[in-house]
Amino acid sequence: MELTDMNWPAVAALHRDAPVVLPIAALEQHGRHMPVYTDSLLLGEVLRRVKDAPMAERVLFAPLQWLGNSHHHLDMPGTVSATPRLYLDLLHDLAEGFLVHDFRRIVFLNGHGGNTIPSQQAAFELRQKYRDRDDLLLTALTYWDSADPREAIPGLSQGAMGHACEWETSMMLRLRPELVAPDYRDVPEVPFGEGASPGYRGWTMRDRSRPGHIGHPAVASADKGEALFRAFAAGVGGFLQRVVDWSGEPWNL
Repeated sequence: MELTDMNWPAVAALHRDAPVVLPIAALEQHGRHMPVYTDSLLLGEVLRRVKDAPMAERVLFAPLQWLGNSHHHLDMPGTVSATPRLYLDLLHDLAEGFLVHDFRRIVFLNGHGGNTIPSQQAAFELRQKYRDRDDLLLTALTYWDSADPREAIPGLSQGAMGHACEWETSMMLRLRPELVAPDYRDVPEVPFGEGASPGYRGWTMRDRSRPGHIGHPAVASADKGEALFRAFAAGVGGFLQRVVDWSGEPWNL
């Protein structure tokens, strides 16, 4: 069900156990070979495929929010970002608009790494605010965490999602190849690095990559992109099915 296609009486008539999906992505630099709208385009395609599943008839999909928490990319032009605290408030209000109308199941579906912590924190804070509502299920899922494609896709170089990397470049080659620079095969690999592991270090993209990508885009292919889309759409679909089927038990999903 598409929220954008409905009038308010139709929304009011929905069963309040219908999960509400809030897709969140970004508009930010993706290296020298990829468009700034990459995260939103890729999440949009994952969503398109998820919506083909029968389960989608029982889910309310809000429109994709392209503004993300991307301040760590601001050294490169084309990045548009909300500050972390402003973005957290934005996510809080997006979800609360449905909670005040008694919807009970919320899913932040994320397509940008910088949104991961804010979306989790928004769900956490809303649960504290509505602590007396034991019927609530407030969740956040980053789509590439929904499945591990490495065993199903031979030849993957990377073990995890990077940035404008093998995985994202492959998906864009499948979705919008005309938006990928023709010389992407000449783009050198930028290793993930260790950072401060097992601790955490605050960073901006300049700390990790001067060209703006992390990973190995030169080994990308449209075939890998199709396989990645299939894996992630299946993973997201499986998660949403769990939300649809939730029994209401407090810590079982």
